[in-house]
Amino acid sequence: MDLRRPAQRTFGEGLIAEETTGLWEPWMRQADRILEDEQLIQAVPEALLQRRPKSRTRGRRGYPAEIVLRMLLWKHIRNWSFGELERAVRPNLVYREFTRIGSGKVPDAKALGRQAQALDPKVVEQIHGRVVELAVENKVVQGRKMRVDTTVWETNIHYPTDSSLLGDGDRVRTRLMKKVTAIAGAVGTKVRDSMRNVQRRVAQIARVSRAKGEQGKKKLQPLYGKLLGISTRVVAQAKRFSAEIASGVKHSSDILQQAKRHALQSQIDDLVGTVEKVIHQTKERVFGGNTHVEGKILSVFETTTEVIRKGKASKPTEFGKRIKIQEAEIRS
Repeated sequence: MDLRRPAQRTFGEGLIAEETTGLWEPWMRQADRILEDEQLIQAVPEALLQRRPKSRTRGRRGYPAEIVLRMLLWKHIRNWSFGELERAVRPNLVYREFTRIGSGKVPDAKALGRQAQALDPKVVEQIHGRVVELAVENKVVQGRKMRVDTTVWETNIHYPTDSSLLGDGDRVRTRLMKKVTAIAGAVGTKVRDSMRNVQRRVAQIARVSRAKGEQGKKKLQPLYGKLLGISTRVVAQAKRFSAEIASGVKHSSDILQQAKRHALQSQIDDLVGTVEKVIHQTKERVFGGNTHVEGKILSVFETTTEVIRKGKASKPTEFGKRIKIQEAEIRS
């Protein structure tokens, strides 16, 4: 079986193709000609076969590279999720014809997601390079221009407030410590669940913060003081858990559970470091009035998130990463 292209069409698929080809949009015809290029397709199957050590000899046969490439192109053009892509292509004969699926089974969202992950940046760069070569060969571009721009890639986080960040940190640390206890048993430091108090303090801070003026700020300080006290105790408890895992107090005779225990220790240590930064920036802002703390944390899950101000009237402040986009016409 050719891993690059789908199998030969059946008689029924040929009839469907004749009826649907006239319904194609103009850009689809241009894209179809480009996607017929052998070098463009060749970059995909090798990447798909590298997903597992024995992908070449074991398991079910994957979808042909041409189908994968065309499905991913359709997803990006329509700005769909993988689930939306699957639901759109499955009942549509025009989409099935363009993607070369025909009467075959449409790849499900999970399969497409795994295949997209297999196409690492080197493969994507190779595909883009070949597309530029084809554009130059067909005189679509001259290969003498470059446009550079930046945009914001928003991270999937809730609106960051110090109280919600402290609450997130306490919740996740408590959950990790409970998992360690489930593996090692009730030995050493016991888990003290303070989440009810944490949630109560976070809710109180949210209500009081709606008040404007200095009076509202003064009411916030004692509430933040109590929340910081709880977070500091949970941090100390998490450190004791980590030390007991390292020293062998909390252990398991099962090898797999032992490996899981060490993975949990690493997660606890990383989270403790992140929450200590949140505690520091909260003290600086609430009690010191410093709103420009260096290395500010905006999410305990997406720690690289930054505050970005681009001056948009509808969204003056965005949270994410600034990425650079290059649109080039360059001969290699």
